Amino acid sequence: MIEETDDVAEELSRWSLVRDVAVLQVKLVVDGLRDVLLVPASLIAGVMSLVNHENGKPGPQFYDLLRFGRDSERRINLFGAYSGRQMRTGDDGPVAETDLDNLVARVESYVVDEVRRGSITAKAKAKIDQALDTILRRRNM
Repeated sequence: MIEETDDVAEELSRWSLVRDVAVLQVKLVVDGLRDVLLVPASLIAGVMSLVNHENGKPGPQFYDLLRFGRDSERRINLFGAYSGRQMRTGDDGPVAETDLDNLVARVESYVVDEVRRGSITAKAKAKIDQALDTILRRRNM
């Protein structure tokens, strides 16, 4: 009975790692796209801030963009898996409810429900488990 519990724990651990790797890849893409967009946006916002000045003070456009960048960084939460899935806090308090981890949790919940129902997702999970077991067996030979 103890072996069965260990097998279940190993499978959960394996799937947690697979999930965390996949989520990191998505987050890296989203973060990269955000950075690509922020390069020209920051230059434009900087110029707009210089042009739209009042009483010798630059306009707020550049710092508004920085605020947006910081907020998007929190929402992406690139390295959230490292925190052990505990509630994370930023400089200004808890991470927003709308971060990518929440979106991933919703998708994950859907997939888990599909696996429990025994749908195509369950069959795919079984095939992936079989492939991972084969890889582990070959590595241990």
